[in-house]
Amino acid sequence: MNHPTFFDLIDTTFDFPQEGIDIEGEHLLFNDIDLYELVQTYGTPMRLFYLPKIGEQIKKARLWFTRAFRKYAYKGDYVYSYCTKSNHFLFTLKETLKNDAHIEVSYTYDLDIVEYLASKGLINPEEIIIIANGFKPPHYAQRIKQLFKAGFKNIIPVLDHVEELEHYMDLDTEDPLQIGIRIAAEEEPTFEFYTSRLGIRWDWIIPFYKEKIANNKKFKLVMLHFFINTGIRDSAYYWSEFSKALNMYIALRHLEPSLRYFNIGGGFPVRNSLGFKYDYEEIIDEIVSQIKTRTLAEHLPEPDIVSEFGTFTVGESGAHIFKVIGEKIQNDTETWYFIDNSIMTTLPDAWGMDQRFILLPVNKWKSPYKRVNIGGLSCDAYDYYNSEVHLNNVYLPILDKKEPLYIAFLHTGHYQDALSGFGGIKHCLIPSPQYVVVDRDPTTGELKHSLFAKHQDSQSMLKILGYV
Repeated sequence: MNHPTFFDLIDTTFDFPQEGIDIEGEHLLFNDIDLYELVQTYGTPMRLFYLPKIGEQIKKARLWFTRAFRKYAYKGDYVYSYCTKSNHFLFTLKETLKNDAHIEVSYTYDLDIVEYLASKGLINPEEIIIIANGFKPPHYAQRIKQLFKAGFKNIIPVLDHVEELEHYMDLDTEDPLQIGIRIAAEEEPTFEFYTSRLGIRWDWIIPFYKEKIANNKKFKLVMLHFFINTGIRDSAYYWSEFSKALNMYIALRHLEPSLRYFNIGGGFPVRNSLGFKYDYEEIIDEIVSQIKTRTLAEHLPEPDIVSEFGTFTVGESGAHIFKVIGEKIQNDTETWYFIDNSIMTTLPDAWGMDQRFILLPVNKWKSPYKRVNIGGLSCDAYDYYNSEVHLNNVYLPILDKKEPLYIAFLHTGHYQDALSGFGGIKHCLIPSPQYVVVDRDPTTGELKHSLFAKHQDSQSMLKILGYV
């Protein structure tokens, strides 16, 4: 009797292949990279980055906004800003900046990266827009002022609370400092808090502007910033908050002619399932349509729309690859596949936020499959992965003695490194995986890969802990 294969399961359940995900024989292709061949070259566990995907994502967003602008005769510009906290690696920033993106930062040390990029000629201080978000301790505000004096004329601190403006009062310059205001959005009804801890409350913004900014020649209000934690979704909650933010922009714009940027923040998701459904272009169309309609009715010029896409920019460029090193059958219904690393320490979103990723075998696509749980190497009860977005199970090929099974978590390019810590100390001293970067030759289009970082060794951990 012929048992259904893993390919049969995928082929009958989803539209397959999909953008960037295909198979060749029994091997998984990720953006045309044969992951099995890559594993044979470098081994596992492996953290993979495919750089060209970053540019592809930026171009997609620009195309969607361009189409909407043409459709509605929108006269403002679109500003693509990359949220650096999503992935701080130099190779990521280089690839992003090659695509004419601007930068959004969140903390003091981000500005050291900005200075480095300028010193290497990767950005032009007079042209690049640096959006400085977050609650700002004095040292963060001080670095903003230093960069402004050093020629970064388009650095825009987005005020997160009314007292923050005091940090910049001592600026001695002929040119006013461009500033923004972040709205403290209302959280979803199911959230623990009513109002976001970030930003200035709605009813304070207009009085604050009139009292502290309107007649102060040191400052020029150029941006209103809006973001909600659940991201940009086609939901009544999102559109309600968006409408309120647009109303605030219009009220401020009637008072302040220099206000030109309406910042919609980040929040575009990445594909986390082969059954993923999200109409990016329709959402952008609606955003542009609403802004155009409202500003036209108020006889105001259309604002420049700014986005701060981080996850969307880098998420689909990343993958984690592991080897299944053992199987345990614990009872009649639970089978465990143990991998050669930890889910908790390497994919912290999987347990910290119950984030789901696309999980597929790297090989054995023509083998029969079964329901399994994925277990990490740590001793923690939460070091596991046992469900997908589309169903509450994980199915993978049955193990055999012919060759090991390798599995890949796809679209993991965002946040995992920052949350788990690159290098450093990990739970149970389980090391960081090796990092492999894949690019394409700009002339021939051929894939080329290189080892960015080796497996973390014990000496690096022992040194941090004081043993070396």
